[in-house]
Amino acid sequence: MAVPKRKTSKSRRDQRRSHHKIKNSNVIEDKKSGEYRLSHHVDLKSGFYKGKKVLDI
Repeated sequence: MAVPKRKTSKSRRDQRRSHHKIKNSNVIEDKKSGEYRLSHHVDLKSGFYKGKKVLDI
């Protein structure tokens, strides 16, 4: 049976878990409507994207 020869230190354990964080979402406030939306996405309330109307609401 495989058994570790030495105890894993707290530092090494935490280095291994460095990628387990929660990612930040890229939520911004829309300039026209003032609603919050994801950047690089269409504002679903107004239908605008980059200042142009792309959806009919």
